[in-house]
Amino acid sequence: MPPTAQTDRHDTVTWGADPYADALRSGRGPLFLRRSDGWLLPLEVERWCAGADAADLSALRRCEGTVLDIGCGPGRLVAALVAQGRRALGIDVSAAAVARTAAVGGSALHRSVFDSLPGEGSWGTALLLDGNIGIGGDPCALLTRTAELVGRRGLLIVETTAADVDEQVQVRVERGYHPCPGAPEAPGELFPWARVGGPALLRYAAAAGWTPVEQWTVTDRADQVPGAERCFVSMRRRDLSRSRC
Repeated sequence: MPPTAQTDRHDTVTWGADPYADALRSGRGPLFLRRSDGWLLPLEVERWCAGADAADLSALRRCEGTVLDIGCGPGRLVAALVAQGRRALGIDVSAAAVARTAAVGGSALHRSVFDSLPGEGSWGTALLLDGNIGIGGDPCALLTRTAELVGRRGLLIVETTAADVDEQVQVRVERGYHPCPGAPEAPGELFPWARVGGPALLRYAAAAGWTPVEQWTVTDRADQVPGAERCFVSMRRRDLSRSRC
Protein backbone atom coordinates (compact mmCIF):
# COMPACT_ATOMS: atom_id res chain seq x y z
CA MET A 1 0.00 0.00 0.00
CA PRO A 2 1.48 3.41 -0.95
CA PRO A 3 2.49 5.83 1.82
CA THR A 4 -0.39 8.19 0.98
CA ALA A 5 -3.01 5.44 1.37
CA GLN A 6 -6.19 6.05 3.33
CA THR A 7 -6.05 3.13 5.72
CA ASP A 8 -9.63 3.44 7.01
CA ARG A 9 -10.97 2.71 3.50
CA HIS A 10 -14.28 4.57 3.99
CA ASP A 11 -14.46 4.90 0.19
CA THR A 12 -14.74 1.14 -0.31
CA VAL A 13 -17.26 0.55 2.46
CA THR A 14 -19.65 3.34 1.51
CA TRP A 15 -19.64 3.55 -2.29
CA GLY A 16 -20.20 -0.17 -2.52
CA ALA A 17 -23.40 0.16 -0.48
CA ASP A 18 -26.85 -0.59 -1.85
CA PRO A 19 -28.21 2.92 -2.67
CA TYR A 20 -25.31 3.74 -4.98
CA ALA A 21 -25.10 0.25 -6.48
CA ASP A 22 -28.86 0.16 -7.03
CA ALA A 23 -28.80 3.55 -8.76
CA LEU A 24 -26.04 2.45 -11.13
CA ARG A 25 -27.84 -0.79 -11.99
CA SER A 26 -31.06 1.07 -12.77
CA GLY A 27 -29.34 4.04 -14.40
CA ARG A 28 -31.37 6.59 -12.46
CA GLY A 29 -31.71 8.40 -9.16
CA PRO A 30 -32.61 10.19 -7.09
CA LEU A 31 -29.39 9.89 -5.10
CA PHE A 32 -27.72 12.39 -2.81
CA LEU A 33 -24.77 13.08 -0.57
CA ARG A 34 -26.06 14.40 2.75
CA ARG A 35 -23.93 16.39 5.17
CA SER A 36 -24.47 16.04 8.90
CA ASP A 37 -26.25 19.42 8.92
CA GLY A 38 -28.87 18.14 6.46
CA TRP A 39 -27.53 19.86 3.32
CA LEU A 40 -28.00 17.69 0.20
CA LEU A 41 -25.82 17.40 -2.90
CA PRO A 42 -27.71 15.74 -5.79
CA LEU A 43 -25.70 13.07 -7.60
CA GLU A 44 -26.17 13.11 -11.37
CA VAL A 45 -26.79 9.40 -11.86
CA GLU A 46 -28.67 9.77 -15.16
CA ARG A 47 -25.85 11.85 -16.69
CA TRP A 48 -23.20 9.43 -15.43
CA CYS A 49 -25.07 6.49 -16.96
CA ALA A 50 -25.57 8.20 -20.34
CA GLY A 51 -22.95 8.64 -23.05
CA ALA A 52 -20.14 11.19 -22.84
CA ASP A 53 -21.49 14.72 -23.38
CA ALA A 54 -19.88 17.87 -24.74
CA ALA A 55 -18.27 18.78 -21.41
CA ASP A 56 -16.85 15.28 -21.02
CA LEU A 57 -15.48 15.32 -24.55
CA SER A 58 -13.78 18.66 -23.93
CA ALA A 59 -11.74 16.92 -21.24
CA LEU A 60 -11.13 13.72 -23.21
CA ARG A 61 -9.76 15.70 -26.18
CA ARG A 62 -7.02 17.00 -23.92
CA CYS A 63 -5.91 13.56 -22.69
CA GLU A 64 -2.41 12.39 -23.53
CA GLY A 65 -1.20 8.80 -23.80
CA THR A 66 -2.81 6.12 -21.68
CA VAL A 67 -5.66 7.29 -19.44
CA LEU A 68 -6.59 6.28 -15.88
CA ASP A 69 -10.14 7.28 -14.89
CA ILE A 70 -10.22 7.48 -11.09
CA GLY A 71 -13.69 6.82 -9.73
CA CYS A 72 -14.95 5.77 -13.16
CA GLY A 73 -18.55 5.10 -12.04
CA PRO A 74 -20.63 3.43 -14.76
CA GLY A 75 -17.84 3.89 -17.30
CA ARG A 76 -19.01 6.43 -19.86
CA LEU A 77 -15.59 8.12 -20.05
CA VAL A 78 -13.66 4.87 -20.36
CA ALA A 79 -16.07 3.66 -23.06
CA ALA A 80 -15.72 6.94 -24.97
CA LEU A 81 -11.93 6.74 -24.86
CA VAL A 82 -11.94 3.13 -26.05
CA ALA A 83 -14.25 4.13 -28.91
CA GLN A 84 -11.63 6.71 -29.90
CA GLY A 85 -8.98 4.00 -30.00
CA ARG A 86 -7.33 5.10 -26.76
CA ARG A 87 -5.98 2.78 -24.06
CA ALA A 88 -7.95 3.55 -20.90
CA LEU A 89 -8.65 1.92 -17.55
CA GLY A 90 -11.21 2.81 -14.93
CA ILE A 91 -10.96 2.13 -11.21
CA ASP A 92 -13.84 2.27 -8.77
CA VAL A 93 -14.61 0.99 -5.28
CA SER A 94 -18.11 -0.03 -6.38
CA ALA A 95 -18.43 -3.50 -7.90
CA ALA A 96 -21.63 -2.33 -9.63
CA ALA A 97 -19.68 0.49 -11.30
CA VAL A 98 -16.99 -1.89 -12.51
CA ALA A 99 -19.61 -4.28 -13.89
CA ARG A 100 -21.42 -1.49 -15.72
CA THR A 101 -18.15 -0.20 -17.19
CA ALA A 102 -17.46 -3.64 -18.63
CA ALA A 103 -21.01 -3.84 -19.99
CA VAL A 104 -20.54 -0.62 -22.01
CA GLY A 105 -17.25 -1.79 -23.51
CA GLY A 106 -14.71 -0.39 -21.07
CA SER A 107 -12.13 -1.96 -18.79
CA ALA A 108 -12.15 -1.33 -15.03
CA LEU A 109 -10.74 -2.68 -11.79
CA HIS A 110 -12.47 -2.89 -8.41
CA ARG A 111 -9.86 -0.80 -6.59
CA SER A 112 -9.39 2.35 -4.57
CA VAL A 113 -6.99 4.96 -5.92
CA PHE A 114 -5.00 4.34 -2.72
CA ASP A 115 -4.54 0.64 -3.53
CA SER A 116 -1.67 -0.75 -5.57
CA LEU A 117 -2.53 -0.14 -9.25
CA PRO A 118 -1.14 -1.34 -12.57
CA GLY A 119 1.21 0.99 -14.41
CA GLU A 120 2.00 3.21 -11.43
CA GLY A 121 4.26 6.04 -12.53
CA SER A 122 3.57 5.55 -16.23
CA TRP A 123 0.01 6.74 -17.01
CA GLY A 124 -0.11 9.57 -19.52
CA THR A 125 -3.24 11.17 -18.07
CA ALA A 126 -5.30 10.75 -14.91
CA LEU A 127 -8.91 11.93 -14.64
CA LEU A 128 -10.74 13.19 -11.54
CA LEU A 129 -14.11 14.22 -13.00
CA ASP A 130 -17.68 14.29 -11.64
CA GLY A 131 -16.60 15.59 -8.24
CA ASN A 132 -14.02 12.85 -7.69
CA ILE A 133 -11.52 15.38 -6.33
CA GLY A 134 -13.59 14.77 -3.18
CA ILE A 135 -12.44 11.14 -2.80
CA GLY A 136 -11.08 10.53 0.69
CA GLY A 137 -11.95 14.03 1.93
CA ASP A 138 -8.34 15.26 1.59
CA PRO A 139 -7.62 16.89 -1.80
CA CYS A 140 -3.93 17.36 -1.09
CA ALA A 141 -3.42 13.68 -0.24
CA LEU A 142 -5.42 12.64 -3.31
CA LEU A 143 -3.43 14.94 -5.60
CA THR A 144 -0.17 13.64 -4.13
CA ARG A 145 -1.27 10.06 -4.71
CA THR A 146 -2.33 10.88 -8.28
CA ALA A 147 1.10 12.35 -8.97
CA GLU A 148 2.56 8.94 -8.11
CA LEU A 149 0.42 7.29 -10.80
CA VAL A 150 1.27 9.37 -13.87
CA GLY A 151 4.53 9.57 -15.77
CA ARG A 152 7.24 12.15 -15.21
CA ARG A 153 5.41 14.81 -17.25
CA GLY A 154 1.98 13.26 -16.81
CA LEU A 155 -1.26 15.19 -17.09
CA LEU A 156 -4.12 15.41 -14.60
CA ILE A 157 -7.57 16.74 -15.49
CA VAL A 158 -9.81 17.70 -12.57
CA GLU A 159 -13.41 18.87 -12.54
CA THR A 160 -14.14 21.47 -9.87
CA THR A 161 -17.30 23.08 -8.57
CA ALA A 162 -18.31 26.34 -10.24
CA ALA A 163 -18.46 28.09 -6.86
CA ASP A 164 -15.35 29.22 -4.97
CA VAL A 165 -15.66 26.60 -2.24
CA ASP A 166 -13.20 24.65 -0.12
CA GLU A 167 -14.82 22.23 2.30
CA GLN A 168 -13.89 18.90 3.82
CA VAL A 169 -16.91 17.28 5.43
CA GLN A 170 -18.55 14.05 6.52
CA VAL A 171 -21.35 12.84 4.23
CA ARG A 172 -23.48 9.77 3.59
CA VAL A 173 -25.13 8.41 0.45
CA GLU A 174 -28.94 8.58 0.49
CA ARG A 175 -31.71 7.82 -1.97
CA GLY A 176 -33.84 10.68 -0.67
CA TYR A 177 -36.72 8.25 -0.17
CA HIS A 178 -37.27 4.81 1.31
CA PRO A 179 -38.20 1.83 -0.89
CA CYS A 180 -41.05 1.08 1.50
CA PRO A 181 -43.44 4.08 1.44
CA GLY A 182 -43.96 5.66 4.83
CA ALA A 183 -40.81 4.20 6.34
CA PRO A 184 -37.80 6.44 7.07
CA GLU A 185 -34.61 5.75 5.15
CA ALA A 186 -32.00 3.93 7.21
CA PRO A 187 -28.99 6.23 7.64
CA GLY A 188 -25.86 5.20 5.74
CA GLU A 189 -22.36 5.29 7.09
CA LEU A 190 -20.65 8.68 7.25
CA PHE A 191 -17.45 9.06 5.26
CA PRO A 192 -15.06 11.94 4.43
CA TRP A 193 -15.67 13.97 1.27
CA ALA A 194 -14.41 17.26 -0.16
CA ARG A 195 -15.70 19.93 -2.52
CA VAL A 196 -13.32 22.43 -4.09
CA GLY A 197 -13.59 25.24 -6.60
CA GLY A 198 -10.83 26.39 -8.93
CA PRO A 199 -8.90 28.66 -6.52
CA ALA A 200 -8.80 26.00 -3.78
CA LEU A 201 -7.77 23.32 -6.25
CA LEU A 202 -4.83 25.41 -7.48
CA ARG A 203 -3.64 25.89 -3.89
CA TYR A 204 -3.76 22.16 -3.20
CA ALA A 205 -2.18 21.37 -6.55
CA ALA A 206 0.79 23.65 -5.91
CA ALA A 207 1.41 21.89 -2.59
CA ALA A 208 1.09 18.44 -4.18
CA GLY A 209 3.55 18.97 -7.03
CA TRP A 210 1.31 20.00 -9.95
CA THR A 211 1.63 22.95 -12.31
CA PRO A 212 -1.59 24.33 -13.88
CA VAL A 213 -1.80 24.16 -17.66
CA GLU A 214 -5.32 25.27 -18.59
CA GLN A 215 -8.72 26.14 -17.09
CA TRP A 216 -12.00 26.03 -19.01
CA THR A 217 -15.74 25.95 -18.51
CA VAL A 218 -18.45 24.23 -20.57
CA THR A 219 -22.19 24.81 -20.37
CA ASP A 220 -23.95 21.83 -21.92
CA ARG A 221 -27.51 22.96 -21.48
CA ALA A 222 -29.05 25.14 -24.18
CA ASP A 223 -31.21 27.02 -21.67
CA GLN A 224 -28.07 28.28 -19.85
CA VAL A 225 -29.49 27.49 -16.39
CA PRO A 226 -27.34 29.14 -13.69
CA GLY A 227 -25.09 26.54 -12.10
CA ALA A 228 -25.15 24.28 -15.18
CA GLU A 229 -21.53 25.14 -15.97
CA ARG A 230 -18.92 22.45 -15.59
CA CYS A 231 -15.43 23.67 -14.74
CA PHE A 232 -12.15 21.90 -15.46
CA VAL A 233 -8.46 22.36 -14.73
CA SER A 234 -5.59 20.50 -16.39
CA MET A 235 -2.24 20.24 -14.62
CA ARG A 236 1.16 18.75 -15.29
CA ARG A 237 3.24 16.85 -12.77
CA ARG A 238 6.34 18.46 -11.29
CA ASP A 239 9.10 16.85 -9.23
CA LEU A 240 7.39 14.78 -6.51
CA SER A 241 10.16 15.60 -4.05
CA ARG A 242 8.71 19.13 -3.84
CA SER A 243 5.35 18.02 -2.51
CA ARG A 244 4.38 19.92 0.65
CA CYS A 245 1.25 17.92 1.53
